[in-house]
Amino acid sequence: MSEVRIAAESRSEFGKGAARRARREGKVPAVLYGHGTAPVHLSLPGHDLMLALKTPNVLLSLEVDGKKELALPKDVQRHPIKRHLEHVDLILVKRGEKVVVEVPVVATGTVAPGGLLETVLVALPVEAEATHLPEAIEVSVEGLEAGHAIRAEEIALPAGSTLAVDGDTIVLNVLVPAAEEAAEAAEEGAEAEAAETEAAEA
Repeated sequence: MSEVRIAAESRSEFGKGAARRARREGKVPAVLYGHGTAPVHLSLPGHDLMLALKTPNVLLSLEVDGKKELALPKDVQRHPIKRHLEHVDLILVKRGEKVVVEVPVVATGTVAPGGLLETVLVALPVEAEATHLPEAIEVSVEGLEAGHAIRAEEIALPAGSTLAVDGDTIVLNVLVPAAEEAAEAAEEGAEAEAAETEAAEA
């Protein structure tokens, strides 16, 4: 994965008032922490950060007080209505370091007629090298029939990635549509009732 360079400024003002002023200037308050170091309070350019965060698990290259750091977004807070960025927590990483991240699952293909695809896990926890994190994991559901489930251990992971969740965890599931289930249940009930009636009349 590529690194995205973001200009960072040290931040000495804290609190809601300072955060509002920063956002009015087009900046987003952030905190950088990890590796046992003291948290560093930063201001990041809002537009550049918003574009960078469109990539899942994006690796940010920051220059903080003349020192270059690599970081991953850990927690992103957005305005509940306007959806603009309000605050970001970043975690320090180093080249060669293994980290656990959640990678979006993308289902490809179409299930067999009569089936309804259910995504149980929208993202799969995996462990990978911090500078080579996968952006997505594609899983083919082509032709899968109702009643079939895909477990985490069945999914082919990108090179260098290992599973960070129980292998039996269901990721995708092919369901029978509710209307069909109701029809089948009604049919089974009618058959059972007919059998009971025949038995009573015999």
